[in-house]
Amino acid sequence: MITDEFSKDLSAFVGTHFVYTYDNGWKYEWYARNATTCDYRIHQGLVGGRWVTNQSMNAVQFAPGIYKVDWHEPTGTCVSLLFDINREVIHGTIFFPQWIAGEGQHPEKTICYQNEFIEDMHRFRDEGPAYPYVVIPEFAKVTYMKNEGPDNDAVINMPPGQMPEDYFKDK
Repeated sequence: MITDEFSKDLSAFVGTHFVYTYDNGWKYEWYARNATTCDYRIHQGLVGGRWVTNQSMNAVQFAPGIYKVDWHEPTGTCVSLLFDINREVIHGTIFFPQWIAGEGQHPEKTICYQNEFIEDMHRFRDEGPAYPYVVIPEFAKVTYMKNEGPDNDAVINMPPGQMPEDYFKDK
């Protein structure tokens, strides 16, 4: 079997709260709520103003200090993030359906607290169009990282834009 026992050990990752800025200027906040769930806020970018709690995800330890998470959103968007904790770098790939990121489409429909609009997100996704997906791969620099403990409802609990500025300062 290819997987090693360490790949299942998420103890150093679960509970960690990250704030990071992609090379393209988009600012995100992400929290490893537990081994199967994440929360996030988008502060700047195509869907800046969006936030989500209790998003199901898959997580593995790829190598010591390197974690990979993937999830599929009700919008049809797929996300894959690779966290290099020691270097404080993230590589993210976002797979946006055409209805969000395509020319003349409507990213603003997703700018909300998604948890209160799941049925709407499913409807928008189903109305499409989905293809071709807009794939955005980017590196990001971590500007804030702290373990807040697992399942901490106080970490991501309000809309984006209501955070201390030091979350976005260069280290």
